[in-house]
Amino acid sequence: MDLRQYVEIVDNYPKEGIRFKDITPLMNDGEAYRTAVNEIVKYAKEKEIDIIVGPEARGFIIGCPVSYSLGIGFAPVRKEGKLPREVIKVDYGLEYGSNVLTIHKDAIKPGQRVLITDDLLATGGTIEATIKLVEELGGVVAGCAFLIELGYLDGMEKLKDYDVFTLMKYE
Repeated sequence: MDLRQYVEIVDNYPKEGIRFKDITPLMNDGEAYRTAVNEIVKYAKEKEIDIIVGPEARGFIIGCPVSYSLGIGFAPVRKEGKLPREVIKVDYGLEYGSNVLTIHKDAIKPGQRVLITDDLLATGGTIEATIKLVEELGGVVAGCAFLIELGYLDGMEKLKDYDVFTLMKYE
């Protein structure tokens, strides 16, 4: 199945000059969504994953059905102030400023094999921060899986020491 036909390109969103990759048409089509999730499930099985981790919010959209299919847990990574129990946090840079991501301190057990999921790999900053959280808790990042990679933004450079799986690549 050509999943690209289910990605809508929206010009000048969220700002002038951006060509936004909208995955909602893919999610709206049950067969396309199932195909995408099943491809990531297959990858996760090969990596012998113990738990899925995804940054909000679109990492949830990908990671939760994968964890459900595998019968394993899902640990959310959220912005500061959104998780109710004790967390660890990491500050990371954005193009114009910074942000903070958090994960529950007990979300990952030392040695657990982790798959990090998200909809899109762009500059890699969010995933790099997520990796830091997982590794601080003693988890082993066995892989990272994305629906889309924007090759022209060089996010793979930040993930060069990790195994990365993408379903679609835009140059």
